[in-house]
Amino acid sequence: MSLRERQRLQVRADLQRAAFELFARDGFDAVTTEQIAAAAGVSPSTYFRHVRSKEDLLLEPVHEGGAGIVALVEQRPGSEPADAALARAILARSTALTAAEIDPWRAAFRTAPHLMDRVTLIAPEHRSRLVELTAQRMGCDPEIDSRPGLLVHLMLAAAEFGYRQWIRSPQNRGASLPVCVEGALTAVLHPRWASADGVESEGVES
Repeated sequence: MSLRERQRLQVRADLQRAAFELFARDGFDAVTTEQIAAAAGVSPSTYFRHVRSKEDLLLEPVHEGGAGIVALVEQRPGSEPADAALARAILARSTALTAAEIDPWRAAFRTAPHLMDRVTLIAPEHRSRLVELTAQRMGCDPEIDSRPGLLVHLMLAAAEFGYRQWIRSPQNRGASLPVCVEGALTAVLHPRWASADGVESEGVES
C-alpha cells in the first residue's frame, strides 16, 4: 500500500471516528459536515474529498463486509454444504470486530433510524459472486436453477435482520451481534439446500 493510500485511509478513519462520537452525542441530523471536519482536524474541502455524505460514514462499515464474506466463503471446505458455508462465513465476518470497534458505530447509527432499511451487507458484484460460489457447491447452473440465488438472498436478508435487531437492542447485553446474526441465519439452514450428492448442513458453528 502506497503512502498516499495509507494517508487516505487514515483520514477516512479519523472522519468516521469523529462522526460517530458526534452523532451519538448530538444526534445524526444535528451534526454538520463542518463539525465533523473540525473534530477530525481537517478542512471542509478535505472532508468532501473523502466523504460524499454523512450517510456514507454510517453505511460504509456494513458495505465493506461484502468482499470479506466472499473471501470467507471461498476459504470454506469444498465439501461443506452451501447453506452452512454461507452462514459460517457471514457469522465469521460478524465476529471479526470487537465490541470497542462496533459499539460506537451502533450508538451513532441509532440516531439515524431512517437509514435502518438501507443496512445492506453486500454490493451487487459481491452478491453475484456469492451466487456463483453457491451454485458450485450445489452442483447446478444458476442460470437454470433458482436455488443458489434464492439461498444467497435469504441468507443475506437473515443476516441483515440480525444486524437491525442488534442495532435496536443495545440494552440487551445478551443480544450481541454474533448472537443476533447466528439466530437469524439458523432459521434459513435446511436440507432443501443440499447439493446434488445429498450432503446436508449441520449448523452454523464451525
